[in-house]
Amino acid sequence: MRIANLAGRLALVVDGLAVDVEQASGGLITADPQAVYERWEEFRRWAAQAQLPAGEAFDPARLGAPAPAPRQLVAAGLNYRDHAAEAGFALPDNMPPVFTKFASSLTGPVTDVALPPGGHTDWEIELVVVIGSRAHHVTADAAWSHVAGLTAGQDISERITQLDGPAPQFSLGKSFPGFAPTGPWLVTPDEFGDPGDLALHCTVNGEEVQKSRTSDMIFPVPELIARLSSVMPLLPGDVIFTGTPAGVGIARDPQRWLAPGDELVSTIEGIGELRQRFTDHR
Repeated sequence: MRIANLAGRLALVVDGLAVDVEQASGGLITADPQAVYERWEEFRRWAAQAQLPAGEAFDPARLGAPAPAPRQLVAAGLNYRDHAAEAGFALPDNMPPVFTKFASSLTGPVTDVALPPGGHTDWEIELVVVIGSRAHHVTADAAWSHVAGLTAGQDISERITQLDGPAPQFSLGKSFPGFAPTGPWLVTPDEFGDPGDLALHCTVNGEEVQKSRTSDMIFPVPELIARLSSVMPLLPGDVIFTGTPAGVGIARDPQRWLAPGDELVSTIEGIGELRQRFTDHR
């Protein structure tokens, strides 16, 4: 099942066409894309037996973030061995570094992003998890049952802000407007042959900069959920960025930064693509 936020309304995407959920359910399920996660099991039961009307074609630019207003947006760092190596850090033992991207940075999959003036803006393709039911002190074996679905994300990062000062400002450096594109929709775990082994691919102006598989994570999705939930309750609709593989701009020699006119395309197997175009700050 594919669940989308189409112009602020909850939709099911069937064979590439969108079905408005509120209309199809006769008002049983609200149009609010975020509210569905509080009623996730009820929604799944309805969707499994619903006689859906014909869908409509849509412009991907009208898609918003699949979970546009999470109460918690958590991000993991150094969760791929090759990225930890290129960054010059030892592998994390018990928990990856954890920070937040503020929810105001969330956008849909096709956007224009204004570059902060005087900055060094970088790319980080990531698999993103959305929570479907409250998870607190859950085991890794039980973790997938708490997942609503998976989507693609970009942890766009302004490195000067991130690393400035007496201590790093990870959350600020990663939370400028448009710095958390997600989408194009949410895909439920049952849609994948193996939801723990998906190909990731990222290009800048058509040049490949990142290529990996989610099976290369140090803390795979179930383990990451288990470890996060040992500290904090994960709530329905919460968003988890799971880390990026090697290939980011800050680790290159010479370092490489996004510039006005650049196009960043990020693709995850079985999910789809994000497409960001970068502009001068206005």
